[in-house]
Amino acid sequence: MEFTTRHRILAKDASVLSSLNPGSLALVLSSPPYPMIPMWDETFSLQDGRIRELLSGNQGWKAFRAMHDVLDRVWAIMAPLVMPGGIACINVGDALRTVDGTFMLYPNAERIVAAFSNLGFSVLPRIIWRKSTNAPNKFMGSGMLPAGAYVTLEHEHILIFRKGGKRVFSGDQKALRRRSAYFWEERNRWFSDLWDLAGERQLLNGRAARERSGAYPFELAYRLICMYSVQGDLVADPFLGTGTTALAAAAAGRSSIGTEIDPVLAESAAASLREQCSPGKIANSINRRRMKEHLSFVEEYRTRKGELKHRNTCYDFPVITAQETDLILPEIAGLEETGGDDDSLSLRHRPWRDRELQPSFAGA
Repeated sequence: MEFTTRHRILAKDASVLSSLNPGSLALVLSSPPYPMIPMWDETFSLQDGRIRELLSGNQGWKAFRAMHDVLDRVWAIMAPLVMPGGIACINVGDALRTVDGTFMLYPNAERIVAAFSNLGFSVLPRIIWRKSTNAPNKFMGSGMLPAGAYVTLEHEHILIFRKGGKRVFSGDQKALRRRSAYFWEERNRWFSDLWDLAGERQLLNGRAARERSGAYPFELAYRLICMYSVQGDLVADPFLGTGTTALAAAAAGRSSIGTEIDPVLAESAAASLREQCSPGKIANSINRRRMKEHLSFVEEYRTRKGELKHRNTCYDFPVITAQETDLILPEIAGLEETGGDDDSLSLRHRPWRDRELQPSFAGA
């Protein structure tokens, strides 16, 4: 049951991805620069000089539209690369900004929904990512005096789009899909429209990368990859940043390709990927956590409702549904770097095992 995935990080803009074969991507997963958030003003201005002029001229709405024009060009590159039934997940936050003395919200999420709709994608239910905050004051403006205060944005959007109808699996793909199943209890948690995840960056490489990135948590990327692709699929991130998408894809047994125009971030992403994908690291850590959580769920379920009806064939522990019986958690068993002009990482995967947990499987 061994298989190989390939991971490429390109220190270039997303236009280089146009060389990929049409329909080769199962999933596009990305968090682009957010229009009208000051930390990304310069990034957008380097792509379109008009943006700097519009911002300095206090023309907020025109700057907002020009920034999304930059993103639209990337979405147009990605659209033909997505396979029929493939998915695009875009994490974005709306922007709050005062321009020329006027405070307002710039609706980035709705603008991206319009862009993907215009490209022919179907809009699926979105996820609200509620970001934990330690701020004691959940308002902005005049405090206790009406009506000059504003609610605080404590969430971002995970927008989900599908190209055409449902993805069709045939032949060997059906077995691969079953191997890529998630646990019943994970399904119930992951397919909620509200995720409460801390915006951790514990896997980023280096202070400079952290200061220049708005990276989403590893768990967010990992869930989406497990939900909307199967093992061996190709996942792309045209705004790779510090490489969270690539790392999550590797841990989940998917291939990845990502572009990052900032060479500092691209270098950091490549370094983190090489370090974390060594055998015994990130994939094993995630698999061990998922397995422990499942075994705890089994014990709790037995206490409340009795025995589970099915058993997983690989690990010989109980599961709720027949769809989980072929589930396999892939570990990284080997790593090879190609080097040269086509710098990439090749990972060898096999079914994960754990000597500490293994004795408990048969009794679970």
